[in-house]
Amino acid sequence: MSVRAPEISVVIPCLNEEEAVGKVVDQALEGVRRSGRTGEVIVVDNASTDRSAEVAAEHGAIVVHEQRPGYGSAYLAGLAHARGTFIVMGDADETYPVQELAPFVERLAAGDDLVMGSRFEGTIHGEAMPWLNRHIGNPILTGLLNVLFGVKISDAHCGMRAVRSDALPVLDLHSTGMEFASEMVFKAFRRKLRISEIPIDYYPRVGESKLNRFGDAWRHVKFMLLYSPSWLYFVPGLVLLFLGAVGAIVLAAGPVTVLGRTWQIHTLFACIFAVLLGTQIVQLGVFARAFAASHLGERDPWVERWRGRLSVEHGLAGGGVLLGIGLVTIVVIFANWAIDGFGALAHEYATAIGFTLLALGTQVILGSFFLALLTMRTTEPSRATVVERVPVA
Repeated sequence: MSVRAPEISVVIPCLNEEEAVGKVVDQALEGVRRSGRTGEVIVVDNASTDRSAEVAAEHGAIVVHEQRPGYGSAYLAGLAHARGTFIVMGDADETYPVQELAPFVERLAAGDDLVMGSRFEGTIHGEAMPWLNRHIGNPILTGLLNVLFGVKISDAHCGMRAVRSDALPVLDLHSTGMEFASEMVFKAFRRKLRISEIPIDYYPRVGESKLNRFGDAWRHVKFMLLYSPSWLYFVPGLVLLFLGAVGAIVLAAGPVTVLGRTWQIHTLFACIFAVLLGTQIVQLGVFARAFAASHLGERDPWVERWRGRLSVEHGLAGGGVLLGIGLVTIVVIFANWAIDGFGALAHEYATAIGFTLLALGTQVILGSFFLALLTMRTTEPSRATVVERVPVA
């Protein structure tokens, strides 16, 4: 006889929360009852050294043991065991009102894919959130997520949220640390899932906090930057490249006087540095986006648009043109220098530009080969012919 799968799975990560986890399980079960649906509560014990797992089981939870440390590791293990159509996520320290999960489930049942709780739109009770977290940390991290990924949300790191089980394969979550919270949100927006927010109450935690304020914040920032090549690479790289190129073009023929000040070859060197550095940064951004699209399953319209239009040969041609112009410039200058008896080099500015073009051409050519390697398919579709087998009598 098959056991019918529950409609709701409440997944709660737990690390040494013996004092609070039993009450949280009771609240989650109460929330399931209030929703009028069937459900289960899964507590993921993340290598606790107290009786957290035993207490959770005594209160009716299914206990999953995950030895790999990390907030994300615990959730990945819990989500893998969840059988419900609607998955509600909360913490084991009594900070979130999991007994009020019904509105989250109703939003999912109405068609939303991810429903976020919002502590800032709701009520933060007492000293539940330290001043630094409330007024600096969370607003900055949420703001970064909104800017870098086009997210529109008020509390990106709220631990009470709900997701449809059929949305999990689309999200394809991998993070093992606190950055798991950011990954879920930005992937949901990037992959066009339906998202909404519900104001919630946030209460002071029971027991000792496991958060590392600055370490966890850095993990979030690092993760967001890694998944945002446009801001990490293209914005600073293009700014450097543009400013350097303009300056180099202006100074190519020699010193220039602007606003009563003469800009000479030292300024040209700075512009050349900006051009080379900017080109390298932009190139790294192209590599990052191409690799993510080819090997990490990320959909990137920019990569898809240009993949069919540009090839290694285009890169070789462009790099070859730069290399050729630079080489001709250098050859002509050194030929004149030799004719003049190898005296003082009179074309310092043009020489600097020529070597810059040589460097850029080489960079583009080698980068084109590397980009082709990054986007190369590791397996080819099989061309084997299927032969129908005739059963032997």
